[in-house]
Amino acid sequence: MIAAFDKYRHAFLIGLQSSLVYRWNFGIRAIFSFVHLAYVFLLWGAAFHGQSTIGGFDLGQTLTYFITILVLQFFISAFNEDYQISEEIRNGLINQFLLKPINYFGYRLSIFISARLVSGLLALVPLILLLPIIGHTLTFPHDGWRLALGLPALAMSTLIQFTIAYCFGLLTFWFLEIQSFIILSMAIEMMLGGQIFPLDLMPSWLFHISRFLPYYYQMYFPAAILTGRIQDPATVAVGLGFQAFWAVALLAFASWLWSRGLRRHTAVGG
Repeated sequence: MIAAFDKYRHAFLIGLQSSLVYRWNFGIRAIFSFVHLAYVFLLWGAAFHGQSTIGGFDLGQTLTYFITILVLQFFISAFNEDYQISEEIRNGLINQFLLKPINYFGYRLSIFISARLVSGLLALVPLILLLPIIGHTLTFPHDGWRLALGLPALAMSTLIQFTIAYCFGLLTFWFLEIQSFIILSMAIEMMLGGQIFPLDLMPSWLFHISRFLPYYYQMYFPAAILTGRIQDPATVAVGLGFQAFWAVALLAFASWLWSRGLRRHTAVGG
């Protein structure tokens, strides 16, 4: 058990070192993301002009939501893990993992977590520098249960984010080019994951449907818990159940893709 954990600890440390080498890439990306945040302030400031609330939330609560989404993107979103997995399959680098006592999913997940740790901490730097300017807009609720339920939501959201990227990477066993699949998934995630606008602003029937889809639990769900857009602990508990279901379902699907893909991979002599 300890030896198995030690393998993935080493993978985490390797990923951490690799991410630190490219820390300026993450830092620059974080800075430009806050340029996007400036547009969010301008857009929603104009939308709230002449009215105090939209969808039951004021301007401060809405901006707090988008700031939270921005930070979560750097801490839990998959950046290019799907392409990295695709390249390892396409170039035959995946073969080395077939000969070693290490689980490829666990290896890639360890590297993913280390990369997100670096990118997330770097994203906090410009946010801290901007606090004197935007701090008055932050209106986080102070309910203790939000952190207690938000942390497992964040953990499962991270797992869902990575597993979806992992599955897209495994499609390389069948397709030489997966970019079109990834772009389509990103477009759907942007819409149904609450990154363009809070999902509770959608028509009620569409919002209800979105709660049964995995995209809802990738970004919107943990952000809504932490920023107060979900106000009932019972609703959060139900959401955690759905989130756990999608995490398990995606893990099962990833395992199925891996086993099927390896048959195809070995069949062509990979």
